[in-house]
Amino acid sequence: MPYSSISELPDSVREHVPKHAQEIYKEAFNGAWEEYADKDDRRGSGSREEAAHKVAWAAVKKKYRKGADGDWHAK
Repeated sequence: MPYSSISELPDSVREHVPKHAQEIYKEAFNGAWEEYADKDDRRGSGSREEAAHKVAWAAVKKKYRKGADGDWHAK
């Protein structure tokens, strides 16, 4: 289920992550969704969606960090 816009992202992303990071999340998720369509391309027994969310969060963590307030901020 790729995301066509950031307004479709999960609440946990939309409510706590800056807009630029949301765009990073969306693009990384959509790319991973395509890349890991085949179960043999994924590590472990996780679903395609789980793999895509992990990749998306990893992409966000490259430029952002979670603050004590629970929101994500640029590094």
